[in-house]
Formats: sequence, C-alpha cells, structure tokens
Amino acid sequence: MNQTRTFLIFAWLMVAALLFMNWNSDQRAKQVAAANPQATAATAVKGNSAVPGAAAANNGAVPTAAVPGAATTPGMSAAPAAPSSIEVTTDVLKVRLNGAAVTYAQLLQYPIVKDGKDNVVLMSDAPETYYAAQTGWVGANGAAAPTHEATFVPASAGPYVLAAGQNELKVPFVWRGENGVTVTRTYTFKRGQYAVDVQDVVSNAGTTPWSAFNYRQLSRVPMHLASKGPMHPESYSFNGAAWYSDAEKYDKRAFDKFAKEDALNQPSTGGWIGMLQHHFFSAWIPDTKEPVRFNTATVNTNTGTQYVLREVGNAHTVAPGQQLVNSARLWMGPKRIDLIGAQNVQGLDRAVDYSSFSIFAWIANILFWVLSHIHDLVGNWGWAIVGLTIVIRAVLYPLTAAQYKSAAKMRQFSPRIKQLQERYGDDKQKLQMATMELYRKEKFNPMAGCLPAFLQIPIFMSMYWMLAESVELRHAPWIGWIQDLTARDPFFILPILNVAIMMLTQHFTPIAPGMDPMQVKIMKYMPLAFGLLMLFMPAGLVLYWVVSGLIGLGIMLFINKRVDAQNTGGNVVVS
Repeated sequence: MNQTRTFLIFAWLMVAALLFMNWNSDQRAKQVAAANPQATAATAVKGNSAVPGAAAANNGAVPTAAVPGAATTPGMSAAPAAPSSIEVTTDVLKVRLNGAAVTYAQLLQYPIVKDGKDNVVLMSDAPETYYAAQTGWVGANGAAAPTHEATFVPASAGPYVLAAGQNELKVPFVWRGENGVTVTRTYTFKRGQYAVDVQDVVSNAGTTPWSAFNYRQLSRVPMHLASKGPMHPESYSFNGAAWYSDAEKYDKRAFDKFAKEDALNQPSTGGWIGMLQHHFFSAWIPDTKEPVRFNTATVNTNTGTQYVLREVGNAHTVAPGQQLVNSARLWMGPKRIDLIGAQNVQGLDRAVDYSSFSIFAWIANILFWVLSHIHDLVGNWGWAIVGLTIVIRAVLYPLTAAQYKSAAKMRQFSPRIKQLQERYGDDKQKLQMATMELYRKEKFNPMAGCLPAFLQIPIFMSMYWMLAESVELRHAPWIGWIQDLTARDPFFILPILNVAIMMLTQHFTPIAPGMDPMQVKIMKYMPLAFGLLMLFMPAGLVLYWVVSGLIGLGIMLFINKRVDAQNTGGNVVVS
C-alpha cells in the first residue's frame, strides 16, 4: 500500500467515524425524547414489586420504590402531607432536603457558562427537570416504617449554613411511628466535599421487634440537551443510569433502554448506583459490607416518565429497647477524578465514562493519567495537552519514522515505477509482478506506512472523549482567545492552522504513479473537509491535532532530508 492511499484511507475512516458520532448523537436525542412521553394516567409503575405507601407525593410525580418481596404496608397514608424542606448551604453545595429526599442541589463552584452568575443545578423538583435522591424503609410483615414519602421533622427550620472556619455541618431529622419506633436521620455536610454522609439511627421503644428493609434510590426525568452544534461534546456523553457491583463490576443503561430491557435485579455487597450526565453525576454509596440488590423501574406520571435506580438492603430487625445504625453516602457533584478517588470506593472512578467502547475508554484513562501529571508540572491544561501530544508523538516515533521513510522512498521509486508502467502498458498482472520484484530487490516494504496512520484513529477518538468528558478541563483556559478548552475555538484560528498544516503535509506526500485521478482530487480537498469538521470540535482536541500535525510535518521533512542525502551519495544513514 503506498503512502498516499494510506493517508486517503485514514482520512476516510476518520470522516466516517465523526459522521457516525454525529448520527448517533441525533439518534440518542430522538430516543431520549421518545423515552419521556406525556402520560395520561396519573401514576403507573413498571419494574419490581412496589414499596408500600402510597401514590405520588412530592410534586405529585415521585414513583413508588420497588423492593423484592415487600408486601404493601397497611396503615400508611395514601397521600401524606408534603414534608417541609429546609435549605443547606456549604462552600460547594446548596441543597434543599426534607429528611426523606434531597429535592434540589446546586453546584456553587460550577457556573453554567464561563464567568456566569447562574450555577449548574444537578437536582430539581420542577416537573420538567425532576431529579431527586430518596431514601426510606419498608416495614416487613406490615410494620409501620418511613418510606421516601414519609414526613420527617427537622430539628430546626434552618437555614443551615457552613460558617467560615467550620468544617462540618450536621442536619438532623426525626420520624416517629405509632409503634414506638423512631428513625433519626442525619445528613452530614463537609467543607469542600460533594459526598454527604447519611446516617439512620433506628430506636425501638415499643414492645415488639421491628423489622424493615432500607432502600435508597435516584429518580429523574431525562435531561433535555440544547442543540449547540453538530460536534457538541454534551451530545456524546452518556446520559442514564449506572451501577457497580462486586460480582458484575461496572454496567450502565441509557434511559431509552429501561423499557426495552428486563428490570435490573443485581445483587452486590457494597458497590454504588448512580445517574450520569455530561461532567456531573449523583450516586448512592452503601456501606462496603452491606448486602444490597440493585433494581430499576419506570414511572409514568401526568408530567412525563421518571426513571428510577435503587439499591435495597436486607431486612434489619431491632428488638425492643435496642438501636440500629445504618449509613451511606450520597454524591452530588462533578466527575473530578481526584475527589472521586478520595472516596476510596471500588469502581466509583468508572462514573467518568469516557466511552461506550472499552478500548477507547481504556486508552482515554491512560491519556488522562498522563495529562493530569503534566498539568501538575505546567499548571495549565492547554499546555498540558501540548505536552501530552509530544509524549504521544515520542512514543509513536519509531512507527512514524518508518511511515515517512516509506513515503520518502516511494518518491524515489516513482520514476522507476513509471518506467515499468510504460513497459508493460495495460498488462496489470505483469506490471504488478515487476513492481513487487522491484520492491523485493530494493528491500522496500510499501506496507510500512500503514500502521502508524491506523494507530492514530483510536488515539484521536480516545482524545476526543477524554477531553470532552473531563470536567477538569471545563471552562479551563489556554492562552489568549482560547478561554474554554472544551468549547469550540471562537475565532476558528486553530481549525484554520490545522488545514494549513494538513495541506503542507499533503504537499510533501508523494502521489503514487498511476493513482486514479478521482483519488487525487479527493486528496486535494480532504484538508478542507477535515477543517470543516474541526470547526465545531472542542478547542483542546483541535489543539492536540494541530500540535500533532506540526510534529508530524517536522518528522516528515527531517526523514525526507536524510533519505535524499543517502540517495545522493551522502554519508547519512537512514534508520
């Protein structure tokens, strides 16, 4: 395979991959829209058997949870009064909670747009953006217990604010049952932390043992993505439910798959469940030694379909006069690798879902590890991308050198191949045999230039997902006009530079004798096609491609010079 055809195949594969990504994005948007229809019934639950308690509360749309084997609890109110909410503010979070659920969560250090006044709202009780983290208990054998629809009484009306110099803020609630059982639920917020400790202390002041299952769940409607260009990263980031179990490891399910696949029923010890979206996620993290079971359900309400992912614990029994302590963590925040790692939860780092393709996700993890270490040295994510590109090019240098050496030799062989073409005319079989004999005699392998080009494809795609998914780069500046590496270049300077570099590279790339004229024309306009695609890509990715192209052009000119020196009788040896 000659160098020109190698470049052509590589270019077409790249264009096809990018077009597929764009088509897949459109399909995903249509599927999400179809997954959130307006229902005519008030509430309909699909999934595992339902937690007792009643129909919808909290905005009239909260689904009943599902617990395998749980019977309906008598004596629970069919329409409990909406519990009162209190507001909690820390240095990183502003939340509203009612004891049974977190109904609103704002991320104070993440503005929606760079330098904007409005921050990202992760959870909301508005019907069109409903998203809540709920927890409760289901009584065994009809015992009264507080589900996520129960009324908890706060210790004080608040507001609760983490004061300067204060590292921890506790927010207690109490539920009292007619059977003498009291559940004291305490939310503990810590400075700089997106993980909230949630502890239940169950006290039995009654005369009979109390048994119940505890559960925690995330319930939301799919988020609607605004159209921000054909290559906007948010369109390609996974949006749906994810979980990690000790046996099956990491798995996920997009919202449109909830109705198409069987309801989840996955046992685990510890693990976590979460709802993922671009740059942010929420997760319930039970105790690492607690046996739980993960399951899913959908709930159709008069405001749309809600999707529920939950983990359910085993039955706990509290004897009269005894207490039980049950704890978990609730994460509401960004997909920051360092903060996630500090939780010491196995598999939680998989919430940073770089790609649905495992090979790309694996490469992306390695790339980010290198990128973050370079950032520790240079202190700027843009320059870290430049450094990462240099590292990648250094690793691939032996293959790249072979590629450009092959191209340079092809240029030297062109006159001799042209002579063979003139000699054998239309006899393609003899021409092919004579050409192969020439290659054998001169110890030239035209396939040597293929591998480096194909290796660039998974690296390029992994770089795209890594840069698009890494919240560390969100709104991160480089220099001058590039103030957000995850957004497109506002003045298209980097895409234009990329086109110029590709044209220069093409100029020094030999065209094989006998190449089809149509292929020559396609090659001529390929840099422009790439330039159009790069207009909408994240600036960080285009920066990588520009630097990589510059380095590649430099290597090509260097190799060409050495090959020319050797062929003109110089003492330079091509290696």
